[in-house]
Amino acid sequence: MMKPRPGAPKPDILPLRGTRPRFPASLERVAPGAAGVRAPTTAEAARVHGRVAAPAVSAAAGVGLDSVAVRQAMVRRLADLGLTHPAVLQALGQVERHRFVDSGLVAQAYEDTSLPIGWGQTISKPSVVARMLELLCEGQALPLGRVLEIGTGCGYQAALLSQLCREVYSMERVRALHDRARENLRPLRIPNVHLIFGDGIPGYPQGAPYAGIVAAAGGGDIPPAWLQQLAIGARLVAPAELQPGKQSLVVVERTARGFERRVLEGVWFVPLKSGTA
Repeated sequence: MMKPRPGAPKPDILPLRGTRPRFPASLERVAPGAAGVRAPTTAEAARVHGRVAAPAVSAAAGVGLDSVAVRQAMVRRLADLGLTHPAVLQALGQVERHRFVDSGLVAQAYEDTSLPIGWGQTISKPSVVARMLELLCEGQALPLGRVLEIGTGCGYQAALLSQLCREVYSMERVRALHDRARENLRPLRIPNVHLIFGDGIPGYPQGAPYAGIVAAAGGGDIPPAWLQQLAIGARLVAPAELQPGKQSLVVVERTARGFERRVLEGVWFVPLKSGTA
């Protein structure tokens, strides 16, 4: 890891059990879009995070929002919407979304809807999160390397990224949300997520270059600092307000020749702001 500049925000490394995960060789060979691709098994994904997978029968026996069946029903609905990336769907089936929302909203946790998380922010609807992660991962060999997330929010997407990447740096400008994400993630004992309190517009050059960057807030355009922190062959996925009052999902790939940009469907995210609060 590069040594941080004096005065730069330092990653708040969660004091969790274990070190960076060892990915099984079978998982490292997952390449979306290639012939013969398969999603990592539940046992493989559990070993990645230093846990022993429970037998399938025991997992299926859960009840209520802790039940695997509840998450799998959400995954099936997302697949019906056309979301097909196997590793992304696997991650969505493993991470318990209800643990990241307010207690009064847990009944809606597995609906395809965004929910308020306080301080003027929201947790994005599962279909939007899945879409952005698919765009980040499509055609790439998994696990991705080090990935930067701009806008930790409640920590849900960081938990999903931990299933898809070797290392996740997640930045949040609102101190209360940064603290909340830390508390949400702590019980999950995920060793490869590092939370950083700071302004996300300059990115986090101390960890660059990144194998991917994903943002959960949209500004007038993609900040140049983010582009410069992408590795060659890496991809950025973020909303941007390219026309007044109209956000679009933007994908930028860095190649040896420069940057290739795609503007996709309309979306609506909270505005990208500078500074900390």
